[in-house]
Amino acid sequence: MRLALVKRLLVGKPMPLAQARHERLSNSAALAVFASDPLSSVAYATEEILLVLVLAGSAALSYSLPVAVGIAALLAVVVTSYRQTVAAYPQGGGAYLVAKDNLGRYPALTAAAALLVDYVLTVSVSVVAGIAALTSAMPQLHQHRVVLSVLAVAGIALGNLRGVRESARLFAAPTYFFVVSILGTIAYGLVGALFDWLPEAPYEPHAPGLEGIGLFLLLRSYAAGCTALTGVEAVSNGVQALKPPEGRNAQTVMTWLGVISITMFLGITYLAYDFGIVPGGPETVVSKIARRVWGSGAPYYAVQASTLLILVLAANTSYADFPRLSSILARDHFVPRQFANQGDRLVFSNGILILSGFAIVLIVIFRGDTHALLPLYAIGVFISFTISQGGMVRRWLRLREKGWRWRVWINGVGAAVTGVVLLTLAILVATFIVMHRHYEEVARELSLEGLDEPPRFQHTVLVLIGDVHRGVVRAVQYARTLAPTATVRAVYVETDPARTARLEEKWGKWGLGVPLVVLTSPYRSLLRPLLDYLDQIQSRGDDQMVTIVLPEFLPRHWWQHVLHNQTALLVKGALLFRKNTVVADVPYHLKR
Repeated sequence: MRLALVKRLLVGKPMPLAQARHERLSNSAALAVFASDPLSSVAYATEEILLVLVLAGSAALSYSLPVAVGIAALLAVVVTSYRQTVAAYPQGGGAYLVAKDNLGRYPALTAAAALLVDYVLTVSVSVVAGIAALTSAMPQLHQHRVVLSVLAVAGIALGNLRGVRESARLFAAPTYFFVVSILGTIAYGLVGALFDWLPEAPYEPHAPGLEGIGLFLLLRSYAAGCTALTGVEAVSNGVQALKPPEGRNAQTVMTWLGVISITMFLGITYLAYDFGIVPGGPETVVSKIARRVWGSGAPYYAVQASTLLILVLAANTSYADFPRLSSILARDHFVPRQFANQGDRLVFSNGILILSGFAIVLIVIFRGDTHALLPLYAIGVFISFTISQGGMVRRWLRLREKGWRWRVWINGVGAAVTGVVLLTLAILVATFIVMHRHYEEVARELSLEGLDEPPRFQHTVLVLIGDVHRGVVRAVQYARTLAPTATVRAVYVETDPARTARLEEKWGKWGLGVPLVVLTSPYRSLLRPLLDYLDQIQSRGDDQMVTIVLPEFLPRHWWQHVLHNQTALLVKGALLFRKNTVVADVPYHLKR
């Protein structure tokens, strides 16, 4: 009884199934529920662009404007494409249903998997970014960001367990508060900069450049900023939550979502550029812009409060769509049937609880770091974008309904541009993973853990000669300092037998007592006999260390290098990756 009473207090009274039709959302409420994620992404999308560009120094930050315009154009294309999707599929389901209807089972399951992962990451990223806005205004809370994030997830989950309409009431005010505060900041920032109304504040110094600006860096910044598109597909997955006519109302919500998101994203990016904002440190870019526009008064804290609320509550988009998509998958027998069960408040309670659990695990694992979560987040988004738009192209080509030709172009362009971004993101993430794995393997192999004592080596020093001259004598002198004379040998690869006798005679006089080994080469190959000789020495065991000493004379002028063969370079290239082999180059500088 006590457990039931606690549940009643937290979740509310059970609702009859007939109440479901009254739980539908109006357009204004739907914009708050489904658009909170894409609207909130403008709070960190600009910062992700600047964090990449700043690697190339202050000059590169000016590229944030064209990069942002390109992302805004992509967002417009995606919104236009999804307007067609929600009109064609008013029953909802988004990328999964579109792919299932037009591309088949496996593309549909791929889209569903990408979306489910995306929804989990949406909760994690949104909540963590919201807590970052809080700690920007109150730095003393930074060390508690993980605990605060977990508590925020629990609060949002509880709000959604109470039902669709109650969650809409809960989240509508913060969404519109954020829109008004950001648009107000942008408007006052633009006008105030023009008429010199803003509080006095120096431009921040730009960080020194660490790498040259190039195509790779621009692609990285573009891919990073594409987090501004996250959540755009949410409306298409939750069409059935809107009041009739569902398809037309969903189109209206998509249009407003696109217009508001693009305006806020471009406005924040322009102010960041105009104010000389540099990302980094405990304070977010939006916080720096708001402080520059409003100073440290109440309006600044209002912007930070609205950013905190929208980012934390943007996770509600996932709570609207993850349980609904899970229920569709359960109906199709791809996930456990329990995901299709509605709880006391006519919501898919199991999906809400599972989503919350996974999100909390990610927050703890990544220690509340937004930048560590965003790359995987964006990939999941663009997989669903590309599959959904590709499915719509297939639909128009298959059904050839009225106006199908221009619809194919719209969805085709959407599929192409999101596919290019997806490929770029996948390549970048794969590159990051490969590099990270390499560094971990290097650290593991170089670690001294488990090493009792350094291994002992049997050292052989070989001086590779092609003649006897001052440079060779110098190299032999150097070789004798590396090991006892008994283990030092000179090696001559015989390509012309007529020269061998004369060379042996000169070696007897100038060889400093070092024995000479002559390797015959009937096919006049230098490397093959040398490598065979090394194999013979090192076949005695892994403790056989061989140092190859290369005498090399260096002309005084650069153009004289082309007049001499590059034997030393050839040998060094052949031995570069050979185990237990060291190559020492002993230069002899010519005076003229």
